[in-house]
Amino acid sequence: MKLHTTSNHENKKKLDMKLYVSGMSARSMEAIENIKKICDEYLNDAYELEIIDIYKNPELAAQQQVIFSPSLIKNYPLPKKILVGTLSDKEKVISVLGLSNFTI
Repeated sequence: MKLHTTSNHENKKKLDMKLYVSGMSARSMEAIENIKKICDEYLNDAYELEIIDIYKNPELAAQQQVIFSPSLIKNYPLPKKILVGTLSDKEKVISVLGLSNFTI
């Protein structure tokens, strides 16, 4: 499931993230809700978030070497960052993703 799909030209200015979840588990649902809230509050439309169910797409998880779920991978802007868990520590997520420095 992709949120905020944009053209390749527009993507260059957007935060690009993938959230790997385990089906519709409580922890997965909490992580989805938490990252959506953070993105809506800090990024408006300046992000692309792809939610990947590792049960339905194990090959994608294997390619990224995801072994824990939920796992959020920020691919752009560099450096690549990985967060594991429900993303409930908002300040930590904001800091690790560099959202305090991210300009739209």
